[in-house]
Amino acid sequence: MMTTTFILASSSPRRRELLASLGITFTIIKPDIDETQQPGEAPLDYVARLSQQKAAHVATRLHSDAAILAADTVVILGADTLGIAGTGDILGKPTDADDARAMLRRLRGRVHQVCTAVTLHPLNPTAAPRTRITRTDVTMRGYSDAEIDAYIATGDPFDKAGSYAIQHSIFRPVARIDGCYTNVVGLPLCTLKTLLAESGWPGIQAAPSCDCEPIANG
Repeated sequence: MMTTTFILASSSPRRRELLASLGITFTIIKPDIDETQQPGEAPLDYVARLSQQKAAHVATRLHSDAAILAADTVVILGADTLGIAGTGDILGKPTDADDARAMLRRLRGRVHQVCTAVTLHPLNPTAAPRTRITRTDVTMRGYSDAEIDAYIATGDPFDKAGSYAIQHSIFRPVARIDGCYTNVVGLPLCTLKTLLAESGWPGIQAAPSCDCEPIANG
């Protein structure tokens, strides 16, 4: 019988660290779903659906009531500036070094969007799940091909959407962001705090605005 009341439906170490920073005790259950983008599916619809399906899949595996948190993050390049409703290429996790190199070259010196859908199944089983999407505009610096190759050699890009981590202390690929920093890491804490507060989770207050760490790399 499951006794833990908070489940993180993700094996991402970055999401685990961010959630732990809120002082919440949780158990990890990795969801197993098909993450293929459907034909004609818009980027925001895609990321929201994956987040919802991850939470729902984990819910079917539990034998007691629990709050379930699921999230999915996508990097979108070439999106329109009015809400990325139907355009933009999704850059997922690279399949190999050549794929990572191609993504990083496409992103170099350009602005792209990072969007994370967060779904929360409240502890109260009669309450409906809620999904919120957080968007951050990210401007990449003009790193060199040699820097790309050195970064790929570290192995860091291979489990990252878009083939990069904003927090990497050596590569430092990002010049500036407009929006939530922890969203780019993989879990927007400002959005999560609001969802938790709305669900009545003890000790959590809604964030009136994004209070996550900013970044401005030179």
